[in-house]
Amino acid sequence: MEDENSTMEINSAKKHKKNILKYLLNIFLFFILIYLTFSILFKNEDVDEIYSIIGSASYRFIFLGFLCMGIYYLCEAINLRRTLRALEENCTFLSAIKYVLIGVFFNSITPAASGGQPMQIVFMHRDGIKVPTATASLLLNLFSMQVVTITLEIVSAIFFHQYMDGGIIALFIIGIILNFSALTLIIIGMYSKKLSTALVNLVAKILKMLKIKNYEKVENSMQEALDKYNESAKYIRSNKRILSRQFPIAYLQHIAYYSVPFFVLCSFGLPKHSYILMVALQSIVFGTVSGIPSPGAVGVSEGAFQSIFRPIFTENYINSAMLLHRLVSFYLPVSICAIVVMVGLFTAKKKK
Repeated sequence: MEDENSTMEINSAKKHKKNILKYLLNIFLFFILIYLTFSILFKNEDVDEIYSIIGSASYRFIFLGFLCMGIYYLCEAINLRRTLRALEENCTFLSAIKYVLIGVFFNSITPAASGGQPMQIVFMHRDGIKVPTATASLLLNLFSMQVVTITLEIVSAIFFHQYMDGGIIALFIIGIILNFSALTLIIIGMYSKKLSTALVNLVAKILKMLKIKNYEKVENSMQEALDKYNESAKYIRSNKRILSRQFPIAYLQHIAYYSVPFFVLCSFGLPKHSYILMVALQSIVFGTVSGIPSPGAVGVSEGAFQSIFRPIFTENYINSAMLLHRLVSFYLPVSICAIVVMVGLFTAKKKK
C-alpha cells in the first residue's frame, strides 16, 4: 500500500513538473510573439514619435479605459459568483475575482485560450468547490459569453462592414464559424447525451482513418471529458433561470470592453466619432481574432486593430492608438493577473 502511494506521489510530482514546464514554455512563446509583432509593425516607424504621442494622451480618458476593463472583469466575477451560489457553493466576491483573473492569465498564455478554464477549476477545487459544480458554472459563463459575442459581432458587421477589407472579412467569417461551432457543441452537450457520444465516436473514427497514433487513448480522454460535461449539464438543465440572468451582465461586460478604443480616441483629442461606431468596430476586431490560435491572439489583434481603425485614427495616430489600446485592454491587465496567479499559488502551497 505504501509503495502504491509512493508511486502515485512520484507520478503526481512528475505530472506537476511537466505542467509547469509547459506553462513556462507558453509564457516564453507569448513574449517571443510580442517581440516579433512589434518588430514587424514598427519596423519602418518612428518609435520615439509613437511614444511621444502616447505621452501626450489625456490621462483622464486613459483612466476611463482602465475603468472599462475593471467593469469587464467585475461583470464576469458577478456572473461566476451568482452561478456558484445558485449551485449551492460558497464563494466570496473576492474569490470570484481571483478565479476570473486566473482564467484571463492562462487564457492569454495558452494557444486558443485553452488553459484558462482548466486552471480555474483547479483553483476552485483547491478552495473546496466540487469539480462538476465548478465546470457547470464556467460552462454557463461560456455559453452566455458566446451568445453575446456572436450577436454583437454579427450586428456590428452588418451595419459597419465598409470598414472591413477582404482579409479581415475572411478572418471574421472563420471566427464566427468557430464561435458558433463552440456554442453548438455546448448546446448539444447540454441537451443531447446521445448526439454528444455520436460526435465523440465520429472523431475517433476519423482519427483511426488518419492512422493517428494512440487514437484509442484520445477517444478515452474525450469520453471521460464528455461524462464530466454531461454531469455538469444536469445542473444547467435544472437551473435554466440562472442562465437568463447571465445575459444582461454579459452584454454590459462586453460593451465595457469594446468601449476602450473610444476613450483612446478621446485621449488624443481627435475628432469624435460616434460611441456606437467605436464599440461596433472593436466588436468586429474581437470577432476577427477569435479564430486565431496564438496565445492572447498576439499579432493578429494588433494587425486587425490597425486595419479596421485606420480611417478613424488616421496614419499619424494609428500605431500609437493600437499600442495604447493593447496596453490598457491586454498587456497591463495580464501583468496584474500574473501577480494574482503567483499569490494564489503561494497561498495554496502554504495552506497545503
